[in-house]
Amino acid sequence: DREAILRYADLTGDHNPIHVDPVFAATTAMGGVIAHGTLSLNLIWQALADTFGREALHGAALDIRFVRPVRVGDTVQAGGRATDAGAASFDVWVRNQKGENVIEGAATLGAPAGAPAGG
Repeated sequence: DREAILRYADLTGDHNPIHVDPVFAATTAMGGVIAHGTLSLNLIWQALADTFGREALHGAALDIRFVRPVRVGDTVQAGGRATDAGAASFDVWVRNQKGENVIEGAATLGAPAGAPAGG
């Protein structure tokens, strides 16, 4: 919602008018205010931490694309599924209330604590 977008702008210091100024945002190609991409991206990190624990995020990597904007009033949810590439590789996404991906990509979890680095 708009309040979450404004709080995130304050938290990050990113007050780009595309996120916080409805009058300006209406004049852009986006046609209105959009949420910060990283606000939605954080849902992927949160889902991974909730599923595998915070320790699994050490050394983890995301390779994502922002594929459509999140607008005021949208409801978004993160998800993912294991890939054939291995136990630590996942297809990940954030989807809006229409089931459309707003973010899509891949996550690779880091090595467990105490495991040797490298291949």
